[in-house]
Parts: sequence; C-alpha cells; structure tokens
Amino acid sequence: MSLSGWVCLVTGASRGIGRGIALQLSEAGATVYITGRQEKTLIKTAAEVKERGGCCVPVICDSTRDEDIEELFERIKREQNGRLDILVNNAYAGVQTIFENIEKKFWETDPSIWDSINNTGLRGHYFFSVYASRLMVAQGRGLIITISSIGGLRYIFNVPYGVGKAACDRLAADMAVELKRRGVVSVSLWPGAVQTELVSQFVLEKETPHGVNSKFKDVFANGETTELSGKCIVNLAKDKHLMSLTGKVLMTCDLARRYGIQDIDGRSVVDYTSLKFLLTQVPYLSWLSFAVPSFLRLPRFVLTLANSRF
Repeated sequence: MSLSGWVCLVTGASRGIGRGIALQLSEAGATVYITGRQEKTLIKTAAEVKERGGCCVPVICDSTRDEDIEELFERIKREQNGRLDILVNNAYAGVQTIFENIEKKFWETDPSIWDSINNTGLRGHYFFSVYASRLMVAQGRGLIITISSIGGLRYIFNVPYGVGKAACDRLAADMAVELKRRGVVSVSLWPGAVQTELVSQFVLEKETPHGVNSKFKDVFANGETTELSGKCIVNLAKDKHLMSLTGKVLMTCDLARRYGIQDIDGRSVVDYTSLKFLLTQVPYLSWLSFAVPSFLRLPRFVLTLANSRF
C-alpha cells in the first residue's frame, strides 16, 4: 500500500492501458478517479478495483467536452480538499479508426481522421493538464504522466498518429520546464506493444489481420499486459530521484529494469532497445540475435540521431 492516501486521476480508464494503470494504482492504496464515455465499461473497471480491495471513483467524462473536464476537477477539489497527486493522461479514441484505415495514405482518408485521433488524445491531455496543474502547483507537488509511444519518434500507423504522439512528448517536456520550480514532475511514458482489448480484436484474434504483417502481429503477441504501465507508474511515483526525470521520455522496458519488476503474468519485459531484439526485426540479421547478450542496448542518442531531421 505504498500510495495509501494518494489521490490519482486516470483518463480513459474503462479499458486498455488506462484500466491497467487504475488497477495497479488502487492496489497500491491510492484513491483513483477514472474517466470514460461509457458508463457500462467504467462500472466494470470500478467493480474490478473493488474486488482487489481498492478505492475507485468512476466518472463519465468526455475528454473532448470542456465542461465535462471542468466539472470533474471541481468534484475532485470538493471531495479531496483540493488534493491531486497523480494525473495520467491516457484517454485515446483513435485505435479503431487507425486499424480501419491502416493501408490508406493520409490523402486517401477523410481529413476528419485527425479529430478522431487527436481531439481526445492530445487536446484533451492539455486541458486535463491545465486543471491538474492548478491543484498540484497550489500544493507544491504532483506527477503528470502523458501516455505516448515511439510513434512520436518514427513513423507508425499514419500521419495524424505520429504527429499526435510527437506533440504529446513535447507537451510533457514543455510543461516540465514551467512546473519544475513548483515541485511538479511531468514525463512522457512509452509503453511497448500492449495487448489491449482492441489490439486483440483487430490484430491477435484474426488469422490475417487487415493491413497488419506477420511480424507486427508477433510483436503484439509477445507484448505487455495492460497492467505493466501501472506497475511502472507506482514505482516511479515513489522514486526518491523523481524530479531528475522530469521532462523526459520514459519507456516501460527501462522502468521495469530500473525497478526490477516483471509483468503481472511473470514474464520478463521485452527490451525494445536491446540489440538482441532489434536484430530479430531485420530478416537477414535475425540469426545474429542468438549470439548477442541481452544486456547490450542501443544508446538513446543513436535512436535520436537515426530519426534526426537535421
């Protein structure tokens, strides 16, 4: 119960990564407010939290509706005496749209795909961060985690996805600049391939997923559970050197190694920066992976240089 007494808010927590994070935070003793658009799935997550002995407050909240967000924070302020320790910006509404248009180029899709992908998963994050920061700055402490992905560094899926994820990383970094002297930490978190409900529906459960090659499917088949990100966040929140990480992009595989944790099913976490893993992704070099030690990793600056625009 390392987070006993803490107040947390996880957006988009009725399923997927958000649900997993809520389960882990509540299991650690925190009171967790969870948001979503569908009452049925929210109540289901809240019931699962209760079964584990946790405390969860489900709130129907559409991350694209400004009034919903404002009302939620007024409720937290009223019910928790203005306390908020952790905000997890996770809400995302674009997964189905991405997989339905995965073989199309950006000029071949309806431009409204931008709104489907980024209204909830970027604009909403900014609004939630503004209101959360007001509470955190007032109390002189807090942690804001914005869920992003390697799509912010290299092309994955489509144009709106990559632009949105790059913006999420920049949002976390720039907020950190203004929040650091107020005792509030802001980071971006990159989970690896995660076996969410929608990924299972569109990728894993189909023999020949539309627009998804076999290697892509294999990556998700060996992917993280939805609760690994939550385990990482619980450990991160109690890190004595947390402020030294503000403004950074953190990867779940790095945090798992930093805190010595495994996934909830006992599996070791796939290290996507290890030379061993990277070699398996190159057809004519994959045989070398058997001879490469797992502790050899690609330096972060190499990842940045490989995708440099300069």
